[in-house]
Amino acid sequence: MIAAAVFVTSVAVLLLEWRAHETGQTTAADIGGPFSLTDQDGKKVTDADYAGQWKLVFFGFTYCPEVCPTTLNRISLTLKALGPLADKLHPLFITVDPERDTPDVMKSYVSAFDKRITGLTGTPAEIDAVAKAYHAFYQKVPQGNDYTMDHSTLIYVMRPDGRYETLLRYDDSPAEMAEKLKPLLQQG
Repeated sequence: MIAAAVFVTSVAVLLLEWRAHETGQTTAADIGGPFSLTDQDGKKVTDADYAGQWKLVFFGFTYCPEVCPTTLNRISLTLKALGPLADKLHPLFITVDPERDTPDVMKSYVSAFDKRITGLTGTPAEIDAVAKAYHAFYQKVPQGNDYTMDHSTLIYVMRPDGRYETLLRYDDSPAEMAEKLKPLLQQG
């Protein structure tokens, strides 16, 4: 499962880079955009609620067996490693499984990680729209009488003005993530 997720992520990065090369456009303009979702407390939020803050945006789901808890733990450790600079950063965990990930489920799940991580859910249409805006892959996969979700493992680093800055990868250690983020957070 992890190998498949890493493969999907690698392919997504390569496709974005290829598209940028072929069209002469940067990928920055293509990633991110407006959204309207529901936070873990049941409050409607939009991208405007996070304006002026650096954001880490990660797509996953609460029934995820390994990639999501590992990534959220790494984000938590990264925030700790950043010290006071982490106050400039708002991590958003956006579900790709809105059927199961209600606000209450998201609240319970993210409570196991750093308190600065916000869980976001929405209707299937809202989740589809935000995933498309970020070029985040996800797909429901039948599993016996149940299902799981395949999804990309990228962490999007978004600037305070809402524009895309860079990507962090699933296999980046907290120390590597912190080193990539420090210069960005120090500049503003």
